[in-house]
Amino acid sequence: MDATDWDRRYAGGTLLWSAEPNRFLVAETSELPPGRALDLACGEGRNAVWLAERGFRVTGVDFSAVGIEKARGLAAERGVSCDWIVSDLLDYRPEATAYDLVILFYLQVPELDRRPILQAAAAAVAPGGTFLLVAHDLSNLADGYGGPSDPAVLYTAGGVAEVLADGGLAVERAERVNRPVETPDGERIALDVLVRAKRAA
Repeated sequence: MDATDWDRRYAGGTLLWSAEPNRFLVAETSELPPGRALDLACGEGRNAVWLAERGFRVTGVDFSAVGIEKARGLAAERGVSCDWIVSDLLDYRPEATAYDLVILFYLQVPELDRRPILQAAAAAVAPGGTFLLVAHDLSNLADGYGGPSDPAVLYTAGGVAEVLADGGLAVERAERVNRPVETPDGERIALDVLVRAKRAA
């Protein structure tokens, strides 16, 4: 899907996703001290806004102008300020070693696009900073619930960890995680990949 497709998906008056932060973001970053944060593929801004509420100085980047406008609205409702940038991540190059936290959640793109985006994200992590990625795992296709049906856009923990290690980050966690999903037929389990890495201080 391109930016026009996502603009169309975000065009409704309500949020496409929940206004609450991703559960893995909360679990993995709640103990981090506030600093500069970069939310790549930020969508409607729920994670960026939550980080801003915790005292982070947040930059959110997404290629959907409609998504960014909804992110601005959410930030205003919550009484926080973030910097918002409309840009395709294939073109966007964040400032090197400038962010104490860089997050990339559910950017489901093919490997050819994914690698340079991951490399740029890793390069943006400051000394002592943290990188956190969550995405649909390849195994979700056969064993999990929901998510994309194209295996080319699904992730493996090992593939992400390899790129981050090449970028000078020390991988602290790289694994498949279960994400419960409430459905009309009861709770189902989606399978995600979670990778957390750090740059040496």
